[in-house]
Amino acid sequence: MRAVIFDWGGTLTPWVTMDMRAGWQIYADIIHADDPEQAKAIAEALLAADNAAWSRCRAEATAFTLSHVLTEVGVPEHEAAWAAYRAFWDQATYTDPEVTPLLTELRARGLRTGVLSSTSWPGTWHEEILIRDNVRHLFDACVWSSDLEYTKPHPKSFEAAMHAIGIDDPADCVYVGDRPHDDINGAKSAGMKAILIPHSDIPVDQQVPVDVEPDAILHRLSDLPKILDSWK
Repeated sequence: MRAVIFDWGGTLTPWVTMDMRAGWQIYADIIHADDPEQAKAIAEALLAADNAAWSRCRAEATAFTLSHVLTEVGVPEHEAAWAAYRAFWDQATYTDPEVTPLLTELRARGLRTGVLSSTSWPGTWHEEILIRDNVRHLFDACVWSSDLEYTKPHPKSFEAAMHAIGIDDPADCVYVGDRPHDDINGAKSAGMKAILIPHSDIPVDQQVPVDVEPDAILHRLSDLPKILDSWK
């Protein structure tokens, strides 16, 4: 292996079950502060558009952004509403404490490191989170699907991450993620090895059956070097 690429949510950050509707309600409450019924209707419409976009991702691996969701519902971008929305999600963004020592060791071994995340959030939000947690400098590159045409498991998303960290051969890469369809199936289809972190409570409606096995299962990030050593 010459490189390790990580998923973000549920992998570099421990899984936190969140209420997507509540997040959109917070956004809608800001822009319709004087009309609770309108705010409720807007929140429901935003949730429906968001869910539909993620359904398309699972079926077609097409990327989208939060701005696309707003546009589809006809809701304007609003700075204060975005700030409130981000504050709601903040609890689910904190980097696993084992990331810093792990990445430090991987880089000391001469491995390149990266992130590939299927996300509708602007890449800048994620970059700010990694900077906040003092880990951004430990990655050679981070690729967010909100900047791409495709999400995982489309091979082009994995190719984008691989090229971003300066690797040409997918056989030189291992991908670490928590979703069998997006991460394990996607990485192996792209020619990479794939390691599953099996602790995320992925909702049933987000699960896609796959007929593929990970190359390894990782219960703690700190155990990753042992797995890599076993492949030598």
